[in-house]
Amino acid sequence: MVVTERFRLHTGYSLLSAVLGSLLLKAEAYGVPIRLQSAVDNRLCLVCHAKSTLTKRLPTGKVVSLYVNEADYQRSVHAERLCTDCHVDIVELPHEKEIELVNCSRCHYVGTVSPPDLKKYAEYRESIHKVALDRGNHRAPACQDCHGYHNILPPTDPDSQINRRNIPQTCGKCHLAIYSDYQEGIHGRLLRAGNSDVPVCTDCHGEHNIQSPQDPNSRVYATQVPQTCASCHAAEKIMRKYGIKVDKYETYRESYHGVVNQYGGITVANCASCHQAHRILPASDPASSVNKHNLPRTCGQCHPGANANFARGKMHVRVTKEEARLLYYVRLGFRMLTIGVMAALIGHIFLDLFSRWRERRKGRRRQG
Repeated sequence: MVVTERFRLHTGYSLLSAVLGSLLLKAEAYGVPIRLQSAVDNRLCLVCHAKSTLTKRLPTGKVVSLYVNEADYQRSVHAERLCTDCHVDIVELPHEKEIELVNCSRCHYVGTVSPPDLKKYAEYRESIHKVALDRGNHRAPACQDCHGYHNILPPTDPDSQINRRNIPQTCGKCHLAIYSDYQEGIHGRLLRAGNSDVPVCTDCHGEHNIQSPQDPNSRVYATQVPQTCASCHAAEKIMRKYGIKVDKYETYRESYHGVVNQYGGITVANCASCHQAHRILPASDPASSVNKHNLPRTCGQCHPGANANFARGKMHVRVTKEEARLLYYVRLGFRMLTIGVMAALIGHIFLDLFSRWRERRKGRRRQG
């Protein structure tokens, strides 16, 4: 009974498509436009766009597919929408003029009720991607390049282009070299193994508000990198799982590099300068930039002539009696020396003022 019903539905669908296709072809042949006004509009669009061979050659010479997989569309978050809800510049068939890129902000804007109040598009407008797009860089991503076109799925769906596990691949469509480095690094390896704790592109760079690394507001600007890395590496709950100490951020901040970085130094080493930005490997890996055999070359990026002795010292040192006794007492000695010098200076100033006061007092007595 179920099979019979499915057969009837399939037959009805096929007949409807055939009728609509015939109608569309006849209308096109006689130059009579078909107005799009009802729910049947999607069926009319799919008469042509359901053909996997449908393509278009752009002025640049690039050939793009105009195929719409109906099954993907019916599964997408826009399944209940009409084609013309998004393609508002298409009002009749056939359409011969150039079709504009869909403007997602018609629905996705701050203050909208359905979908709920979204700031994402407002953030995107200020991002490096939108700025580049507005300046004429047609390779810069619009909403569709990341979220998909007719196959947009919620982030929780494993097949979504913006599902956490798929984000590196989505970004990698444009940033291929960086994607390759990330895949080779420990973060990419663990992500492929199913680890959800490791960072993906959006954890470091942001989602819709991505800024250039040269922008002081960027999360990957030189002075912001330590805080960005610390969001995971200073989180005890995460680091405890992998036996990684959480003092890396603190010890960096106490170092010369960290102090200069806090005061706005952008040429001093930050986390990415030593560990690399995307191809991050554990120090035990021979290919790691912080492997003991590679440290002279890594340090030599800023310190020309750095040799094995230069890089022999311990990194990320916590200056305590237990971990670095000599450094602890050297620091203590300098602190005491500084305090002593300051105390002597203040005392000298006080005695000088006192002496001046006594001299003035004596002068007044003589005059009296």
